[in-house]
Amino acid sequence: MSIQKYKECIEACNICAVYCDNCATSCLQEPNLENMAECVRLDIQCAQICRLAVAFMAQGSEYAQDICQLCADICQKCGDECGQHEAEHCQECAQACHRCASLCASMVA
Repeated sequence: MSIQKYKECIEACNICAVYCDNCATSCLQEPNLENMAECVRLDIQCAQICRLAVAFMAQGSEYAQDICQLCADICQKCGDECGQHEAEHCQECAQACHRCASLCASMVA
């Protein structure tokens, strides 16, 4: 089994998970934590689904496309939320999330 067909998507998911972890941790240091709660919640969920998608793609699972579709949806929502905040870590996370969402959606199509 070759995971080459998933290579770019796996890389994007791994990068997205790292940016989401960083964003969630950084958001917890922001002065107005109440405004960051949804961002933190989505960061955590996005990082988790990205790592799950990577595992399913690496295994060549018959469910990889289903997981990747869900990953695309969550990444899009997380990226949209992060994009609303001015903090640099949020903007960087938004970019990583939107790229991952696009690649996961393309992989499913």
